[in-house]
Amino acid sequence: MSDKSRQEILNKIAAVRHRRTAAISVQAINNKYIYKPVLPDAVTCFKTELEAISGRCIVCENKSDLFDKLKIFMGEKQLSALYCRDNAIRKMLTGNDIAITNLESDFEDMQAGITSCEFLVARTGSVLVTSAGASGRQMNVFPPIHIILANANQLVDYPEDALKAMVQKYGNQLPSAITAITGPSRTADIEKTLVLGAHGPKELVVFLLKI
Repeated sequence: MSDKSRQEILNKIAAVRHRRTAAISVQAINNKYIYKPVLPDAVTCFKTELEAISGRCIVCENKSDLFDKLKIFMGEKQLSALYCRDNAIRKMLTGNDIAITNLESDFEDMQAGITSCEFLVARTGSVLVTSAGASGRQMNVFPPIHIILANANQLVDYPEDALKAMVQKYGNQLPSAITAITGPSRTADIEKTLVLGAHGPKELVVFLLKI
């Protein structure tokens, strides 16, 4: 293929991408016929639902409380450092004496990775992540322990609310991958025995900052 032909193909792809509309169309749905109500509040509902599927939600009153609880968690798990590719998170945690590494030589041997997320779904205890995040795709599936930092303002009630929020945030430039994580990775394919961590993190821990 000549350079001219290759460039023509690339120009056509770029033109189509520029014209495309958002791939998600969310219609109004009366949620009372599908889901239980979000009670008593979104934070409590999310915590209850996540922990019902073997995840863990640690609610933090403020940033100081978050750093203290994260240090306690690292002590419980005997974690010497957290693997982090998000520059904003890394700067915040190192500034509060929490050991962080992002060396590629440490990636395969990491014990725990820490990332942000897009949204939290209260009713299902799900965490919405995308390829647009500063951590990329690998950090959502590779760490044995996946730690997620989130704020209460990222909470939505139902899955379609998260999709609407994604369209509102990204418009016609939706990320190439949008994933809902609902608890740790699991499978029951082998003799119907539930195994955690089969295809991804064995532990999912959300540190949820209330303010």
